[in-house]
Amino acid sequence: MTALSPDMRKEQRWSAHIWATLALGVPLVGTQIAQIAIATTDVVMLGWYGTEELAATVLGSQAFFVVYIFGAGFASAILPLAAQAEGRNDPTHVRRSVRMGMWILLLYAVLVMPFLWFLEPALIGLGQKPELAALASDYIRIAQWAMFPALMMMALRSFFAARSRAGIVLWSALIGTLVNGVLNYALIFGHFGAPEMGVRGAAVASVVSSTVIFLIMAGWAVLHPKHLEYRLFQRFWRPEWPAFFEVFRLGLPIGFTILAEVGLFMAASVMMGWLGTVPLAAHGIAIQLASISFMVPLGLSHAATVRIGQAYGRGDMEGLARAAHTVMGLSVVIALASGALFWVFPEALVSLFLDEANADAAELLKVAVPLVLVAAAFQLVDAVQAIAAGQLRGIKDTRTPMIIAVISYWPIGLSAAYGLGFGLGYGGPGIWAGLAIGLGVAAVLLNLRFVNRDRYLDVAKV
Repeated sequence: MTALSPDMRKEQRWSAHIWATLALGVPLVGTQIAQIAIATTDVVMLGWYGTEELAATVLGSQAFFVVYIFGAGFASAILPLAAQAEGRNDPTHVRRSVRMGMWILLLYAVLVMPFLWFLEPALIGLGQKPELAALASDYIRIAQWAMFPALMMMALRSFFAARSRAGIVLWSALIGTLVNGVLNYALIFGHFGAPEMGVRGAAVASVVSSTVIFLIMAGWAVLHPKHLEYRLFQRFWRPEWPAFFEVFRLGLPIGFTILAEVGLFMAASVMMGWLGTVPLAAHGIAIQLASISFMVPLGLSHAATVRIGQAYGRGDMEGLARAAHTVMGLSVVIALASGALFWVFPEALVSLFLDEANADAAELLKVAVPLVLVAAAFQLVDAVQAIAAGQLRGIKDTRTPMIIAVISYWPIGLSAAYGLGFGLGYGGPGIWAGLAIGLGVAAVLLNLRFVNRDRYLDVAKV
């Protein structure tokens, strides 16, 4: 462990940690909210368009998200590696981590495309209605092309965040959200002289907006003077195999960890589909509200990875501990506030996604409100488990958290969801209560892992 300089000692003040966390976390949170706003726009406008279109897009978009989020695990692996290198003032290793991460992400996107193309028979095999499966296939066969820019912009986000310069990530996401909204309005409904494309229009809008975000971020990385020394795209074809396998080794368990949670929610969508089209559409609304709220702790978890990674990279164990306490405290306060909002105003929040002219609007409201109330109850545990996972990634601890996540979400969470929803007959609210149980178990175990980090953290290597 290295000695701290006077400047580093000043940074140990709680106020300094709070401001540094907010300076990094606010743009990352804003980025997460802007990105989920793209999906939310799809849900809102397709909810106006028709119940079947909304339900089908829930299936298609979540299938895309499950595949995407596993690949995003490799992008997440870039973050602690680049942050620790930045903490050591090592631009070369930052570049190697980001560049080889991009290699892995491009390869992954190529490999998963065939699976998305044949989504329709998979959905039918899972018991979904053929007409919904066909609409979902119409959506995904266009939307799947967003996989390339979406994963690449995740790699660039890790680069900017590791350097504590995440502002451009937020601005590019905001521009992409605006582009998505305009294109959705034009292509779903056929406004501005565009053809009426329904779910296909939403898919086209997603591809274009993701591409716009990536191009803005790539241009900034290449042209801005503060990033020139990193030369991210110079001789991009040149392999750096040690960095390649380091990203892969760290990213694979992160991918499985994220996939375990996202897959749990995807399985919940399948179970809601067994209850009918209206419950599935109501689930789509509730999950979108929960996802919007979750973007705050998710963005702060990335900030936790960066802050802890930088402290670990420079051998600052006191700074590491204070960074962890700071981000967890902020996240708990925000989670309690969002949970209160869900509990007090469920009808108003659900109504934002409904068109009163829709014949199913009243039934959708009736079914979705109890789901939102359950979502209010698990805001805290969802936030705590996300922050704990981000903290562990900051010290490159990913294998044990993967095991914890898989056990918590599947044998425990999924079994509880099925048992409460169908075995005990609680339907949709029972399924969602099972999700809360899985998240709660993960929150406890992941935090115990981080609290006891001194037992396995090799400080001597710092």
